[in-house]
Amino acid sequence: MLLRFVTLPSAVYAHIAFSSGSKEAFDTLTARLRNDGFEILEGPRTTGDEYYESCILDPAGNRIEITV
Repeated sequence: MLLRFVTLPSAVYAHIAFSSGSKEAFDTLTARLRNDGFEILEGPRTTGDEYYESCILDPAGNRIEITV
């Protein structure tokens, strides 16, 4: 049997999304994350497809999307 090992690129894109349930909860969570020192990449904003969202980076550099 021949085994092959595949080398993956060192940079792997991660994208996780969560729904806050309401605009008020969303705004509160985004403000709390900002105040706690998380980097807000985008938002809060309404996207072209009508999503209300923010994108942040977690401590490991993963992109996390918060929506309503």
